[in-house]
Amino acid sequence: MVRVDAVTLEVARNRFAAIADEMGVVLRRTAYSPNIKERADCSAAIFVPSGEMLAQAEHIPVHLGSMPASVAAVIGLLGEAVAPGVQFAVNDPFHGGTHLNDLTLVRPVLRDGRLVGWVANRAHHADVGGEAPGSMPAHATRLEQEGCIVSPMVAAVDGEWVPEFLDRFLAATRTPDERIGDLSAQLGSNEAGSARLLEVIEAEGVGRHQLVTQSLLDYGESRMRAAIGALPDGAYRFEDVMEWGDADLPIRVTVTVDGGSLSADFSGTTPQIEGNINAVEAVTRSCLYYAVRVATDPTIPANGGCYRPLRLSVPEGSLVGALPPAAVAAGNVETSQRIADVLLGALAQAAPDRVPAASQGTMNNVLIGSGGTVYYETVAGGEGGTPHRPGQSGIHTGMTNTKNTPIESVETHYPFRIAATHLRRGSGGAGLHPGGEGMVREIEFLEPATVSLMGERRRHRPWGLAGGGPGATGEDWWIQRDGAEERLPGKTTFEAGAGDRLRVLTPGGGGWGTG
Repeated sequence: MVRVDAVTLEVARNRFAAIADEMGVVLRRTAYSPNIKERADCSAAIFVPSGEMLAQAEHIPVHLGSMPASVAAVIGLLGEAVAPGVQFAVNDPFHGGTHLNDLTLVRPVLRDGRLVGWVANRAHHADVGGEAPGSMPAHATRLEQEGCIVSPMVAAVDGEWVPEFLDRFLAATRTPDERIGDLSAQLGSNEAGSARLLEVIEAEGVGRHQLVTQSLLDYGESRMRAAIGALPDGAYRFEDVMEWGDADLPIRVTVTVDGGSLSADFSGTTPQIEGNINAVEAVTRSCLYYAVRVATDPTIPANGGCYRPLRLSVPEGSLVGALPPAAVAAGNVETSQRIADVLLGALAQAAPDRVPAASQGTMNNVLIGSGGTVYYETVAGGEGGTPHRPGQSGIHTGMTNTKNTPIESVETHYPFRIAATHLRRGSGGAGLHPGGEGMVREIEFLEPATVSLMGERRRHRPWGLAGGGPGATGEDWWIQRDGAEERLPGKTTFEAGAGDRLRVLTPGGGGWGTG
């Protein structure tokens, strides 16, 4: 049996990750929208011919853990017929996507007509149509209310867009010029990734490449089985809630560690609702991948092999395993955070020296349509205190890994200004290692605007661990130009006037340990 030595594996691991990193750089530097070029709301990865992930860039967990479903959907569409120069698009949450804003482009990589891999990238498009600017209407109950649905289809051939895809996508959005710019950046990102992967294959040959990639996947599996095997066997349970109006909707999980394998069963979780906080199974799977890496060893290669020891069970038609035609826009951005929380809460019982207290547990989504533009941003908050250090302040945590849009960029591109951006002092939970502070972000509208908010932890505080205190809840305020102030629900769509302001106070992280 031919073996690949450890040095070769480590070089290959970093080489493939570097390809994904370069794809992300190309995407960000050539994108049009501030959401992608400034906030880095995009991800990239490469895959072996079967569709198993080979390597990813350190981008967004909810994107990366679910991206294999997009590649699988394209493979299912193609069967055995793979043509050169073709790129495929998908955003349909029930056929390989997560929510409609996240459009994935998938490109097969061929050498001499033979499939040798796949490259893919996912970007959050700030508007894809639907019943409110930003495509996350708070009132949505069905997927079609949230925008343009792209089931797996051919999007481009030899660098030219296919009208059946492009015309319908651009007709749906309120910002077609921005969309074609971001789409072109995605196209170029995959071309760059394909070229780099072919350079590697040309240098070592197809046979050697296949041996190295299979060995790297197997190495990821063996590392993960060893890390899980170091945890005590047992069943660990945890639950938390999603806030829906005045109702609390439980998400429950039982995590079972058995030798070198781990399973997560979400039986008992709330059924899907007539609302937009439903998450599809691919989102839940991405949360499982993220949480297990937090609780074991983040240095394990992030590839399909390391996820082989993990098993997921979700009730069909539940909040974590939604079925069509459910609305899902906030399931990807908000419910994913709570799914990660309950998994980490369960895993903290098995790995108390690794798992942090709850971070802010929300992405604090702000969507604004004004003056022919559409603005999208997630606002940072507090990280939970960890067993080894305090939580960080004003940072994106959990299933997101983006940035705040710079004030200069906001005021250049949109008809409003940032009236305040600063840390929210006193919002982190007390403890030996305190939770990080949330943020205050205040926006003044210079023109009338349609505003949608999607946030969580507005009634329930992020929990502490090992005796640490909880973080502060978030708050959202509409300050009208006559001075009247109205506290808003965490999920709402409303019409603001010129001179009005929106103030978002994000949650702090929970504390860890007794001070």
